[in-house]
Amino acid sequence: MADTTTNGKSVSSNSQGYIFLYIFIAILILAGVIFLFKSSLFDKRNIDARILKDELSLNEDLVFTDNTRNAKKWLWEFGNGAKSNAQNGSYRYQKSGSYIVRLTVDGELRQQFPVNVRDTIAAAQDTLVSISGPTSGVVDEEVRLEADGKAGLFEWSFGETNRVDVKGRTALYTYHLPGKYLVKLTTDRSRRPIFHTIFITDPNAELETELVVPGEGERKVIDDIRARLQSIANGADFNTNYYYLVRKYMCNNEKVTVNVDQDSIKKSTDFYSYCMGLTFGGEIVIDEAQLTISPSSTCATLVNIKQHSAKIVKK
Repeated sequence: MADTTTNGKSVSSNSQGYIFLYIFIAILILAGVIFLFKSSLFDKRNIDARILKDELSLNEDLVFTDNTRNAKKWLWEFGNGAKSNAQNGSYRYQKSGSYIVRLTVDGELRQQFPVNVRDTIAAAQDTLVSISGPTSGVVDEEVRLEADGKAGLFEWSFGETNRVDVKGRTALYTYHLPGKYLVKLTTDRSRRPIFHTIFITDPNAELETELVVPGEGERKVIDDIRARLQSIANGADFNTNYYYLVRKYMCNNEKVTVNVDQDSIKKSTDFYSYCMGLTFGGEIVIDEAQLTISPSSTCATLVNIKQHSAKIVKK
């Protein structure tokens, strides 16, 4: 009897131990299932991609990269039919224009980047001459730029007169109008012109405050914007027309978004890039130009442009 009782207690104790072990294992399995379920359904991934620059010249590479967590597949589309399945890499456009670069990660995560490619060719890497000097200045004050490198001929065009303004290694020039200028240096040793951007301001200029808003002569606004943009497209002075529009309608914000509809192709860019594109875009006719005004101010937040190529006969 004593032995039987002892054995019974032992069996009962072992059974309880197994029960606790099973419960512990069940808890671990349940925790693992909950973790996997939460990871797959509730921890939504965010795409982590970027491009190095959104303003390029024709001889520059578009550098792209993606660091999305746990990504396995990539599809980069460059807006002209070209594609890449690389996670990181570079691409060079053959034609100028505005493009939308799209990235699809694992077939589900998507992001897009507007890119503007200019006809202006940046200085070649093997050029023997470079420009040193300030990148900003003020009206009616002399700007000094220097050509560094070996050459026998130096010709400077400062962008205000559309002609050669100075000859020689050292160039002194005085701007009379504010604006963003592209200084061009031509030498007998460089295969292409060398460019230098300089921004000229007028500390004493009074900004124009008069603004015709929708409901108070909307047609006048549309015609005014369209005429100024058409002047830029026709080769008239860029800075005069561009800064008139930026000051009068956009509160000096050059990055206002522009939606462009050209020959049934729609693109999106910023106002500065769009206007620069007009200077390189060939024969463009501006059909319509409308603003979206911020309800709390008189500043434009969006510009919608409809235009067409003059080489295409509209039916």
